[in-house]
Amino acid sequence: MIFIVVKFKAKPEWADRWLDLVESFTTATRAEEGNLWFDWSRSVDDPTEFVLVEAFRDGEAGGIHVNSAHFKQAMQELPPALVATPKIISQTIDATDWSELGEMTV
Repeated sequence: MIFIVVKFKAKPEWADRWLDLVESFTTATRAEEGNLWFDWSRSVDDPTEFVLVEAFRDGEAGGIHVNSAHFKQAMQELPPALVATPKIISQTIDATDWSELGEMTV
């Protein structure tokens, strides 16, 4: 799988509207056949920082994603709401889903 984490720093005036801004992008990406998850979180320390955790089945699915119309549209719509270029970690890993935490059993 391709496992990706992206940090977005929104302009203060966009912070409370960020999830509305990315709603159609999120919905369309989650509908992609090769998308495993596409989940947003908001920093507890910085209300203008949003973290996207996403995963795709493989490189082919990732390629389909970045070449999709909704991805291209998001790349045009999101920058005006940001204070800086997003930071990313993208790695291909040997997994197909989340694993249970070994240090804790519930």
